[in-house]
Amino acid sequence: MDHRFVGIPELTDVPRVAVVVDVMRAFTVAAWAFSRGAEKIVLASSDGEALALKESRSGWLALKDGAPAAGFDTVNSPGLIRSLDLTGRTMVQKTTAGTVGALAVASAPLVLCASFVVAGATARFLKTDGSGPVTFVVTGDDGQAAEDLACAEYIHQHLAGGDAEAAPYLHRARTSPAAADLADGVQRGYQGVHPDDVDLCLEVDRFSFAMVAREEDSLTVLRPAVVPGESAEAR
Repeated sequence: MDHRFVGIPELTDVPRVAVVVDVMRAFTVAAWAFSRGAEKIVLASSDGEALALKESRSGWLALKDGAPAAGFDTVNSPGLIRSLDLTGRTMVQKTTAGTVGALAVASAPLVLCASFVVAGATARFLKTDGSGPVTFVVTGDDGQAAEDLACAEYIHQHLAGGDAEAAPYLHRARTSPAAADLADGVQRGYQGVHPDDVDLCLEVDRFSFAMVAREEDSLTVLRPAVVPGESAEAR
């Protein structure tokens, strides 16, 4: 099957099936938010939109990249998200790469958002859906981010029917510039980074659900999705 790997700037058409990959850290954070009970995640195009959505809906929470900022409830860090009780809550997420990539393909018939923690479930969802060739949107560094490309290729290997040994892909991610930047942020004491973030981003197949983005009432909404044919498990 003719799958392809593209960066956000290379998206010149609407794909039939898109898998948007952001390992460090948007879609690792999203998966952790669902595991902590979040009902849905609304993907925002700007910090201003994220805050406006939060302010217009009672009980919604907003998160962003970088350091804590006025109006935002938390930051784009799995190490920080994992300690929150998000039961039944709606999160609004804005990041520099992942949410941008998902919004760029939001009108596609099927959009999944992925990272290593949901990689296996994403591949199984695609196999059971049978919707055709997949466009992997490698969001970081204009499609060159080592950790995102490694994750996309890991999922692709699952789809190809091969025994996808995770270690080589995880090594590429762990030695990526993005991982080094997070480690540097920890050393410098940046508030938007947790010491466990890199390790949490590399917990392959930590969760058993996929994450599907759909347009709902003019918003792009991400929700956890049980793989067809599999029983629902506790998040």
